[in-house]
Amino acid sequence: MSEQQDVIAVLVADHREVEELFSRLEHMVGRIDEKAETLAEQVVIELVRHSVAEEAYLYPAVREHVPGGDALADAEIAEHVAAERTMKQLEGLESSDTAFWPTLERLMGQIRHHVREQENDLFPRLRQACSEAQLLELGGQVTRAKKMASLGPQSGAARNRDAP
Repeated sequence: MSEQQDVIAVLVADHREVEELFSRLEHMVGRIDEKAETLAEQVVIELVRHSVAEEAYLYPAVREHVPGGDALADAEIAEHVAAERTMKQLEGLESSDTAFWPTLERLMGQIRHHVREQENDLFPRLRQACSEAQLLELGGQVTRAKKMASLGPQSGAARNRDAP
């Protein structure tokens, strides 16, 4: 039986997994390649699962426990909206489209910026504001939410944000 991880460990592991996919894609930049399209699709799936879990559990906990948490959570969600727009653009492209690689590179930049902010600011603040038991409970909730998001045909994409 695996030991339950706290929410920060779970989300940092996700960050590393996505970064590994980004690294693999960076070695393919410019290629017209079905493998690149498959990896890009995998990135989008992982990011959607991650976002669904964060929005369901992480950001409400930030709002509740972290001083200034409302503004922090709002900023994080705004970054999700921007990345979701980029992912939506990417979903309609093939590697032979001139916009494929620039769109993918924009997404990588958005996500890397988001990850740096979380790991350098949000996560330390959350760790300071919550008990280890709270962080472990959140870790379990996030893990379950990611699994559930993987089950649906549209996963988190079904959230359909009202974005222009």
